[in-house]
Amino acid sequence: MAIRALCRSRIPVFSSAVLQFLSKPVKDSPNLVKPQCGADTNGRFKFTRSYHDGRPRGPLWRGKKLIGKEALFVILGMKRFKDDEEKLNKFVKTHVLRLLKMDMIAVLNELERQEEVSFALKIFRVIQKQDWYKADVFLYKDLIITLAKSKRMDDAMQVWESMRKEDLFPDSQTYAEVIRGFLRYGSPADAMNIYEDMKKSPDPPEEMPFRILLKGLLPHPLLRNRVKQDFEEMFPDRHIYDPPEEIFGMR
Repeated sequence: MAIRALCRSRIPVFSSAVLQFLSKPVKDSPNLVKPQCGADTNGRFKFTRSYHDGRPRGPLWRGKKLIGKEALFVILGMKRFKDDEEKLNKFVKTHVLRLLKMDMIAVLNELERQEEVSFALKIFRVIQKQDWYKADVFLYKDLIITLAKSKRMDDAMQVWESMRKEDLFPDSQTYAEVIRGFLRYGSPADAMNIYEDMKKSPDPPEEMPFRILLKGLLPHPLLRNRVKQDFEEMFPDRHIYDPPEEIFGMR
């Protein structure tokens, strides 16, 4: 019907062009891959594609580590009883102790990320009492760094002493953050104690803790000179910027 209407059209040029286009045979493009149809060995109809249609293969979030529902429920419950210590302890006994190992560690990591240091410290104490617990320097490291950044240096040193009793040595980042925390806290003597402990570590020294200590000890030239001498012995190819004497308070 459409072709007959075009033949009777009053515009012969347009109708002839359309008829020529419609009468051309369709050629297969070399880039076009057709789906293949057939039957399998059982005689059932089978439709297969020989190309990828761009749709995702499987879940998009398969490899993403997400916190579980139980762990999320525990975090929200602990925040709900934040101002009631009795209910909080009861909640820990009834819900936290029921968590699996990975969920309990996930709760600890999430509380550290949110800087809920009181809850993180409580969960860490619970983890230490579990049968599956083994001394792990990374559990200590994350908690100590979180406490140091929150200026909870007393709690940080309690965790530090617990770590040292288990014959664990922190890495350079942990030393740097604790030294920085004590310098911000206004306690250079405690920072020097951490520095002396760092020199006993079996791991090779790194520059970052030294430079943080050298910068923080500018008001204390005697302590700074001790650290500077050790730095020059361990890193002879590195240089230290010495500010003018006015910064030290000397004329």
